[in-house]
Amino acid sequence: MPIGSEVSGRERAAAAPPEGPRVTFPSEALPYLLSTADALVILLSSLFGAFVYQWLTGIPVKDPSAYFAVGLIASLAHIVRLSGASYYEFESAAKPTVEIVEVLVSWFTTGLMLAFFAFLLKIGDAFSRGSFLIFWAVAPIGLLVARKTTKFIVGRAVAQGTIGRRNIVLLGDRTELEALEPRDLLAFFGAVEVNRFMLSADTDLLRQESDDIKTLDLVADFIRKNNSAEILLALPWSGTARIEFVRDKIKTLPVSAKLLPDEQIRKLTNYALSGYQRITSLEIQRAPLSATERMVKRAIDLFASILALIFFTPIMALTALAIKLDGEGPIFFLQKRKGFNGRQFVMFKFRTMTVQENGDVVTQVTRSDPRVTKIGRLLRSASIDELPQLINVIRGEMSLIGPRPHALAHDNYFENLLQDYAFRHHVKPGMTGWAQVNGLRGATPSLDLIARRVEMDLWYINNWSLWLDVQILIKTFFEVLRKRNAY
Repeated sequence: MPIGSEVSGRERAAAAPPEGPRVTFPSEALPYLLSTADALVILLSSLFGAFVYQWLTGIPVKDPSAYFAVGLIASLAHIVRLSGASYYEFESAAKPTVEIVEVLVSWFTTGLMLAFFAFLLKIGDAFSRGSFLIFWAVAPIGLLVARKTTKFIVGRAVAQGTIGRRNIVLLGDRTELEALEPRDLLAFFGAVEVNRFMLSADTDLLRQESDDIKTLDLVADFIRKNNSAEILLALPWSGTARIEFVRDKIKTLPVSAKLLPDEQIRKLTNYALSGYQRITSLEIQRAPLSATERMVKRAIDLFASILALIFFTPIMALTALAIKLDGEGPIFFLQKRKGFNGRQFVMFKFRTMTVQENGDVVTQVTRSDPRVTKIGRLLRSASIDELPQLINVIRGEMSLIGPRPHALAHDNYFENLLQDYAFRHHVKPGMTGWAQVNGLRGATPSLDLIARRVEMDLWYINNWSLWLDVQILIKTFFEVLRKRNAY
């Protein structure tokens, strides 16, 4: 990709996607396919052992489902063990060499574990020892053949550009980016090209910082538009001030950020002569939730919100009728809010006020606010006005649990006053959250209150778990009953 010396040229180069064939298969799905392939090999090996032993001895297989269950348990143990070593990640799968030692150690220890539990639980008599030994011997052969086959297929796909890491961004200075050769890119990313953004080469520190800010703004826009998951920094390790500057500017983005070994470190390790070893990078910023955690959270949101919407439909219908009978005006109040990664969306609420503020100035509701309608006061006290946000959850714009979204006018105001405020956008906003069940429900008329809410929201993001979400849901029920700070 040509990179000009002027800012405008750099902006055009940074904003354009890398040249070459377009990726047609997402690399994020590869770990699931590889682990599924291993599971099938192990399951088939278990059944193969049972029927081959029957063919050799003439002893019929009493219950094939028992051997299927053993294969299922063995595949789970094997996959979990190798997943911890990043065996199924794209970078490992794209390397040409087969991890023979890792596969054999994992499989034989899995076999020993199965034998131990069979002895401990006294269920060994239900399985033929001969079929188990055949299973134990055949499975690693199948696993190694499958690994070699998938590596060949992945290697061909990478070379043809039909698969690759297009969900990452490579950010660095001219010297380090030019020093990265195709083999380096394959070692780091399992790809021959990635989305590159070049920082300024200006020697004047003030102009350099100004140009870098423009480039980093382009990076942020690119990440939001393309749903990128990771930033990799190619910067000299000796330039600690610049690394800190870049780190400070990207901290509001909900992505992982890693610092790659610079050219000098790569020369010292002499890794480029082999190209096979796994390259270590330093994680300087952790993504708030992993892909698996986001998937689990989304599945629960979708399931629970659909059930809740069905359950609350009669209440919502009566509420809509009451609002219509209470006076003129729309049933719903629509207002723009910021969601995950700062992307804007329209949030739904039942209208509870006589005004429809959705601009640069939004006045927060106060106790005994004359703008609140009679029916609106009841709806707000019971949080019934928030029920339409179940639609936002189903649409994927919100979550059941997360930091409460604020009006855009308030977001812009608070972001200028609180340094860590933008971190709230590292996860999807929620219908309820950790701050709301800890006494910070409702309006935030003072900077001290919003600072406490931000502190609670960041604690939730950094300590997220499914059990924490369950606790918040339970506490929300009692918080609504108490009607604290609801007006």
